[in-house]
Formats: sequence, structure tokens, C-alpha cells
Amino acid sequence: MLPGKTYTPDDYLRIIWRKRWFIAIPTVMIVSMTAVYSMFLPDRYRASTTILIIPQRVPESFVRPTVNAGLSERLNIMSQTILSRTRLERIIQEFNLYQRERLQEQMIMEDVVERMRRDINLNVPRTARRRGGPENFSVSYQSTEPRTAMRVTERLASLFVQENTQDRELLATQTDQFLSGQLEDARRRLTEKERSLQEFREKNRGKLPDQVQSNLSLLQGEQSRLLSITESNNRDRDRYAALDKMLAELPAGSASALPPPPRRNGGAPGVGTSAAAQLDVARAELRALELRLKPEHPDVGRAKRVIAELEAKAEAEALQQPLSTVTSAPTSPAGERAALQRADQIRGEMQEIRQRFEIQKRESVRLQESIANLTVRVEAGPGLQAELTDLMRDYSTIKESYESMLRKSEDSKLALQLERRQIGEQFRVIDGARLPERPFSPDRLRINLFGIFGGVALGLALVAFLEYRDTSFKSDEDIMTTLALPVLAVIPLMTNAGERRAQRRRRYVLAASASLACMLLAAAVMVLFMKYRVAVGSFLQ
Repeated sequence: MLPGKTYTPDDYLRIIWRKRWFIAIPTVMIVSMTAVYSMFLPDRYRASTTILIIPQRVPESFVRPTVNAGLSERLNIMSQTILSRTRLERIIQEFNLYQRERLQEQMIMEDVVERMRRDINLNVPRTARRRGGPENFSVSYQSTEPRTAMRVTERLASLFVQENTQDRELLATQTDQFLSGQLEDARRRLTEKERSLQEFREKNRGKLPDQVQSNLSLLQGEQSRLLSITESNNRDRDRYAALDKMLAELPAGSASALPPPPRRNGGAPGVGTSAAAQLDVARAELRALELRLKPEHPDVGRAKRVIAELEAKAEAEALQQPLSTVTSAPTSPAGERAALQRADQIRGEMQEIRQRFEIQKRESVRLQESIANLTVRVEAGPGLQAELTDLMRDYSTIKESYESMLRKSEDSKLALQLERRQIGEQFRVIDGARLPERPFSPDRLRINLFGIFGGVALGLALVAFLEYRDTSFKSDEDIMTTLALPVLAVIPLMTNAGERRAQRRRRYVLAASASLACMLLAAAVMVLFMKYRVAVGSFLQ
């Protein structure tokens, strides 16, 4: 290349024409090599099948599935399981795949399995990835034999369908077993807590905090009855003193064999037989009822009617009894008999009062014991509240856990039945593998075009290199441009026949050497390209 020279398109054309053999020979050689290479490349056939993902046909609001993992994640796990060495080695032995690699090239099984992994392609549509989950995916396998590619693809599709069914049923079964164990444990803890709570209630029967109000009502009723009995006892004592005085004022002899009056510290009375005594008892019962019941309650109304009847009877009895003392003793036998009858009546009434005193005494003792017992129960209620609160808190927590576990267990059983009947999510082959009619690889036209482009590029590069190394003058313009000297005359090169033959021989040797170098360089580039393609394919797989 001459310094300072400016090349025009005509110069480039002249250079290309002058060194045309440096372009034609590498191009022809490389094109021939690529044509032969593509011709000897084995045809590879690809069979593909499409699998549709059918969602659960029962609404999830009715039956919630136990398999909550994302479909993409499960599809990735299934593909790793199916493409494992065990599964692929079984398929290789079943269909007798890669015979040449295993027999002639003596490849180990791990390399053969890796080769098969590269030949298998799992394709998920990009639109399904953007939506968050695939609705279908395709499985393909490539082989040198079209029928083998179809059969292996069918087997891979059946493995995906089978693996999905088994995987979902296995997950549903494991979930059901786990929840059943947890449910049994929750039931056992709930039973133990219920037993402890029942023992606590039995041990503190009548003292529980929720019984404080009823104990207070009973305590008020017992205190009211004790008060009414005390008032009735005071009235009976006054009545007994009045009867004793009346009996003392009777004529002599009529008051003989009279028992002593009751003492003031006598016990509380019970229910008597006279109308006055019955009236007192009825009034006491009415007060007790009014403490516990509303005024419009039927029992209160009935007690008021009984009191009204007893008041009428007591008033009638009071009118029949004489209120004034006898001032003069009867002198006639009839008067004496009347006095004796009167004394007997007084003694009988006094006897009834004494009987009531005994009954009232026993009833008073019973009421005092009941009041003391109720007082102890009321006072023990706040003390048991904290312990009962701890028991109820644990019981409520365990009961809620048991109910939640029971619901989950029932849902898991429904989901298990759903998977066993195969009405859950399913994989279905919608486009089965077909026998490939034409190979998809190699693309010989593309290989030959690459060879043509590579040969022309290599020839042009060789011409450019030779032109760069050439510093000779080719025309008078080169001299004028480079040396800035005028040219007086141009003498053409004159050679004899021997020199011309030697020049042709040198030209041929140079062309052959360049062609050989181009061939070696093209072969090296082709080998490197194939290795790079295999490496990239294995990386992408």
C-alpha cells in the first residue's frame, strides 16, 4: 500500500479483478467444504405434543384443593423428576436409544443421559408466563429416526400426565394423614381439658362463680324465712302467755295438770295447725317469693290468695275465743262443764303452740346451717374465679384449635376424594405426537449460504492483506502521487517465455498455498463453531 494514495471505486474494482483468483479459490473451497459437510450431517426429526392444563371442575368455594403450590413451580419439579437419570436411563433402555454413542463411541451412561436431556425440550408459552401460570405447555424430542422421536415424545407426555395425577393424589393423601394426626392430638387434648374442667366443677359444686347470684338469692330467701320464723315465734310466745293467763283465771281444778309455758330462748317454730300459725307461715313464704319473683308471677298471686283465705279463718277463730277473763267461778254443773271444756281447748291450743315451737326450733337450726353454707359458697366464688378463668381460657383455645382442625380435616378428605376420582386439576394431551415428515435439522441452505459468505469474506480479507503488503508502483499516477515527480515515459514489462512460465508457476504455488491456508482456517472455524453451538445448546437446555 502506497503512502498517501487515495483509492477510488475504480481502484477497488481493478484490485479485485487483478487478484480475482485470491477471492475465487477460497470461496470455491469453502463452499465445497460446507456443502460436503452439510451433506454428511445426519437428518434430525422432532416430534412435539401439547398438554392442556384443565383446572379443577368443582368450584373452590365448595372444595378447597390441598395442593397450593404454583403450577409453574410444580411443573418445574415434575420436569426435574421426569428428566432424572433413573427415568431417562429407563427410557433409553426401553427404546434402545443412542446405539452408536453407547456402542461405537463407548460413551458412559451419564453422558448419554445428558445428551438425551439436550434433545428434550419443554416449552411454556410466554403469554402464560405473563399471566402468572401456564394453561398449556408442549414437550418435544428430537432424534435421527422419526418414529423414535414420536414414540419417545408420547412416552414423555404420558409421564407428565401420570406424574401430575400421582403427585396431586400423594400430596392430598399426605395432607389428609397429617391433618388426621393433628385432629386426633387436638381431640385428645380437648378431652383431657374437658375432664379437668368437669373434675373442677364436681369438686366445687355450688361454689362456682356463675352460681354466686343464685346462691345470693337462696341466701336472701333463707334469711327471710328465718326472720319470718322468728317473728312467728314471738307471736306464738305472746299467744302462749295469754293462754296461760286465761287458764290461770279459770275456776280452781280446771287448770290442773297444766304444762309449764315455753321459755323465751326456745327454738324457731315450724308450720302449725291453727289458722293464725298457717297465716304467719304463708306470709313468710310470700316474702320469700317476692324476693325471688316478680309481683305478676303466678306463684306470688296464689300465695296472696292463700293469705287472704287464712286471714279470714284467723279472724273467725279470734271471734270464737273469749277475750275477757272469767270474774266469777261457775256454780252450776253446766257452767263447770263449760269451764272444763274451755280449759281443754286452751290446753290443746297451748299444746299446738309447743309443737310449733319444736318444729320452729328444728327449722331455725336448719336455716342457720343453710345460711352458713350459702355464705361460704358466696365467699368462695371470687377465689375460684381466677382458677376457672385459666381453665376456660385454655379450654377455649384448645376447642377453637380442634374445631379449626376438624374443618381442615374434612376439607382435606373432600379434596382427597376429588383427586382420587380425578375431577381435580388434570393434564390432558390435546395434540398428540405425530410422525415427522421432514427433518428440522440440518438447514443445508443456510449452511451453504454461510459458506458462500464466509468464502467471499475470507477472499476479500486475503486480497486486502496482500494489497496492504504491496508497495510497488502500478501506474504513472502512483509515481506522481507518491513521489510528486513528472513521468516522461512508461516502458511496459517485457519478459521472455521462461520468465513468464516461472511467474505463472509462482502465481499458482502462491494461490495453492493461500487456498490451503484458507481451507485449514475454514475447517478450524467450522470446528470451533460446532463446538460453540453444542456448548450453547447444552447451556440453554
